[in-house]
Amino acid sequence: MSLFSARMSVVARAALGAGLLGASLFAHALDVKPFSAEALAAAQQAGKPVAVHFHANWCPTCRKQEAAFNSLKADKTLDDVTLLVANYDTERDLRRTLNVRSQSTVVVFKGAQERTRVAGETDTAKLATALRSAL
Repeated sequence: MSLFSARMSVVARAALGAGLLGASLFAHALDVKPFSAEALAAAQQAGKPVAVHFHANWCPTCRKQEAAFNSLKADKTLDDVTLLVANYDTERDLRRTLNVRSQSTVVVFKGAQERTRVAGETDTAKLATALRSAL
């Protein structure tokens, strides 16, 4: 193998790796982000589908929900949905505002209008249905 073809092989592998990385970045549909009041307000003002997941690290149900939501990241039907993960223990004002009484609650909005909420649900299909209610 000549030096030129060896270099081309390295370049080709690097390009393939970059292409696969780029494809994996765009493969995600459900956008999962940490909660911020600004992100929620922006999504609501724009009329976008957005959900708030009240998560607590100590909550086993919340961890199951987190796994379910992570498995939904590739679901193209949820392409426009943003899931904001709020810390149940520290977001007390938000809990009061949204009348959330327990961790593992998911409140789903289309813009500023609440479409549905689920609490304690860990079934991936049911969580996906709740998120789709905002579309």
